[in-house]
Amino acid sequence: MIEIPAEMPAIEIESPGGPERLRLVSRPVPKPAEGEVLIRVIAAGVNRPDVAQRLGYYAPPPGASDIPGLEVAGEIVALGAQVSGFALHDRVTALLSGGGYAGYAVTPAALCLPIPGNLTMLEAAALPETVFTVWSNVFDRAGCKAGDTVLVHGGTSGIGTITIQLATALGARVFATAGSPDKVRVCEELGAVRGIDYRTQDFVEVIERETGGAGVDVILDMVAGPYVARNMKAAAMFGRIVCIAVQGGAKAQIDVALMMRKRLTLAGSLLRSSPVARKAAIAESVRHQVWPLVASGRVRPIIHSTFPLADASAAHALMETSTHVGKIMLNVA
Repeated sequence: MIEIPAEMPAIEIESPGGPERLRLVSRPVPKPAEGEVLIRVIAAGVNRPDVAQRLGYYAPPPGASDIPGLEVAGEIVALGAQVSGFALHDRVTALLSGGGYAGYAVTPAALCLPIPGNLTMLEAAALPETVFTVWSNVFDRAGCKAGDTVLVHGGTSGIGTITIQLATALGARVFATAGSPDKVRVCEELGAVRGIDYRTQDFVEVIERETGGAGVDVILDMVAGPYVARNMKAAAMFGRIVCIAVQGGAKAQIDVALMMRKRLTLAGSLLRSSPVARKAAIAESVRHQVWPLVASGRVRPIIHSTFPLADASAAHALMETSTHVGKIMLNVA
């Protein structure tokens, strides 16, 4: 029998606004429903959707915790009814719909993955939101395969660093945009054949030159806005463009004739509000396709900074500077 306290530390959003709106409180420990597990959280990842939620732009889906945090690693301490495949004391990393910035969190067991033996809890917590997003969009939705050319925007973000490594490991040729010469160098050290400094270079021109005018097969875009039309110019015939965020704006003007001429696919995606069954299918693919690469060290999380749970506001302030490379983490336990 594992002793579980009645209360836990948690970070709540006092009201929409800046990082100072995050405050440490005491909350009741949640109870796992049917098909769910309760995890004693050791570490949690900080992601852009958490910032958007704090600002009031990205409400949790119905039934999800109002506590921010979409990925954790820790120990299973309670099982809901009808849970199979996991046991008490299992070390897992998990995707959540919310509730990660806390001492305990619940999630469907189907969204948990065992922690590879070569990873610490902190490293494991840096993977679920990022790897689920990259796999479902770059490989599932956009059909990236060996021999394809890929352009990822925000190459030194958590999403970008995993995309570069994973696409390279699976045989694609990767280009990545980043915001400084140092960040460009990081992209290339991670496996990109060419990093592009978007502050001083036009990525459309660079891609045209580097591909001999052919363009790239897959583009992962978290900027949107004016990037959408430029992505279409940089795309190859039958190119696939997936937008996963709108950091540059939600509105875009596109040349439909160009889209038709190039036979382009322009898609969008949200992970958090996807049905559990859909996320469970992604988890199964990640377990079989990505986890062996993580276990071998070919794909690894890049961690920039770690903050205590009580300093979540400082973690958010750093996130908003965009000066980090890789993931920002919270040490919960």
